[in-house]
Amino acid sequence: MKKVIDARGLDCPEPVILTKKAMDSGDVSDLIAIVDRTVALENVTRLAKSQGYSVDVKEENGSYYIHMNKDKQELVTSKKNDDIAILITSNLFGEGEKELGKVLMKSFLYSLKEIEGNLTHLIFMNSGVFLTTKGSEVIDNLKALENDNVEILSCGTCLDFYGIKESLEVGKVTNMYTALETLTLTKKSITV
Repeated sequence: MKKVIDARGLDCPEPVILTKKAMDSGDVSDLIAIVDRTVALENVTRLAKSQGYSVDVKEENGSYYIHMNKDKQELVTSKKNDDIAILITSNLFGEGEKELGKVLMKSFLYSLKEIEGNLTHLIFMNSGVFLTTKGSEVIDNLKALENDNVEILSCGTCLDFYGIKESLEVGKVTNMYTALETLTLTKKSITV
């Protein structure tokens, strides 16, 4: 069955939510989402790939047509996997002295590279997004994690709120829906 979703003019995470609802609505193997923002394009594309859809994008008159296709025989399971996701909601580790919080956060992010486990996602929200932007002391640590296939995601609303979206140095912009879905589909999620 084919379905078309026109999500032009909608703020994130609405295009992702509409696309996910269409995917979950039943026998939809051929889906087209139309968006007009690059962040929505990236987020919908990421969702489609995570759900087993092949993706083809065409740009036309300032709109992106995201054609998602899935073999009808392919089954998608929504069971949890063995992945670990970490939600970082502040640029400081814990409460107390600001300088100590900076040192502890830097040490925490460095230590992630050294531990065993299946860390797959770091999600930055609220003032945590300062850690992924220009001037952050932990950019090299985050890039090393990204090179080890850890997906680095920063909240687009948070980046906009602080006026630092253009300063993003590592990872991708995400939305609340994708962040929440990532946290709920991983076997372990940790909040810092």
